[in-house]
Amino acid sequence: MILLSVAAGVVAVVLAVRWMGEQASSNTTSVVVATRDLDLGAPLAAAMLQEMPWPTGAIPSGSFKDAKKLEGRVVRSPVFKGEPILEGKLTPEGTKGGLPSIIPNGKRAISVKVNEVVGVAGFALPGSFVDVMINTSDAKDKAVSKIVLKRILVLAVAQEANRDDTKPKVVNAVTLEVTPEEAEKIDLARSIGTLSLVLRNPIDRNETETIGVRREDLLAAVSAAAIKPAPAAAPAAPRPVARAVAASAVKAHPEPAKKDTVEVIRGVQKADVEF
Repeated sequence: MILLSVAAGVVAVVLAVRWMGEQASSNTTSVVVATRDLDLGAPLAAAMLQEMPWPTGAIPSGSFKDAKKLEGRVVRSPVFKGEPILEGKLTPEGTKGGLPSIIPNGKRAISVKVNEVVGVAGFALPGSFVDVMINTSDAKDKAVSKIVLKRILVLAVAQEANRDDTKPKVVNAVTLEVTPEEAEKIDLARSIGTLSLVLRNPIDRNETETIGVRREDLLAAVSAAAIKPAPAAAPAAPRPVARAVAASAVKAHPEPAKKDTVEVIRGVQKADVEF
């Protein structure tokens, strides 16, 4: 009976595992994911792709099931390891690899040399968004800093960035995706002043306008905080002038000390003598 019970238990476990496997396979679908981080403009190859089971009810829109159909397609947006390959992150079929393939219609790509860019140049990675700020002189020849372009997409950097996004790496140039009008502004801005990149959160769409800051504005704010009015002095107590004068007069002219007088008679002469 013991052996029969053990055998029945083993059979039940095997059947349960098989049933669970069938249920799991029936509730999943193959989805193509990246086997490593993919940069913009990279043509897809078989070694970059892998088919993985994915819950049927949570399949991302625009995903693919067959990795072979994706070979040769070009990455338009950064893709991270293990992330599903989506149609929205790829260029149209037939597009060749490289930077020109990822520039949308109506857009342009312009590069800014690293000696013209300070600030977060080492952190501006492909796919991040930046604001472009210029430091120059206004019409009155006064120094001014002003943000001239907002939410500009970084297409590429001259050298491959560190995988550790917390550490900057010196690059030769940063390539930005802009409209033709924005390209004209950047070309003029870098010829009349110094450009800086201001890194921003990719989901931040706040487009608050600024009037720029000038030297006198900055110094005025510093002076207002540094210079504080001196506290008013408490009124001095009135001096006892009359009493002081009287006291000094007494010390200067003391009253003569009283002396004793004795009357002395010598014969017929009489005189008073003071002691």
